[in-house]
Amino acid sequence: MVSLDYKSNKPIYEQIIEQMKFHVMKGYLKPGDAIPSVRKLALELNITPGTVSKAYQELERQQIIETIRGKGTFIAGEIRLIADEVKLQEMKKRLQTEIMELKMMGYDKKGIIELIKEIYEEMIVC
Repeated sequence: MVSLDYKSNKPIYEQIIEQMKFHVMKGYLKPGDAIPSVRKLALELNITPGTVSKAYQELERQQIIETIRGKGTFIAGEIRLIADEVKLQEMKKRLQTEIMELKMMGYDKKGIIELIKEIYEEMIVC
């Protein structure tokens, strides 16, 4: 379910969060589906349980997953999309950098928009 890139600059817990969200968005994980316990996923990925716990805490904060005491951890029954202004500003900065790189590669506005549309369409559940 989760594969890690140990050479990435992105922290491992962020990789876990990103991949869980991706699986939910693509429909691979559906509301009510059980996900591995912190210990089990940590063993599978050969990382510390604290790292998995940190990822799960953030996913729970974002209401992507829910833990039911004595039962386990599951994809939330109702995933609410919540606007986060701080995160939006961070993403704008990252997008500015990426758009600048695309312009330096010769992409014009139309080409960049088409690339974004293509990526978006690949990400959306059909």
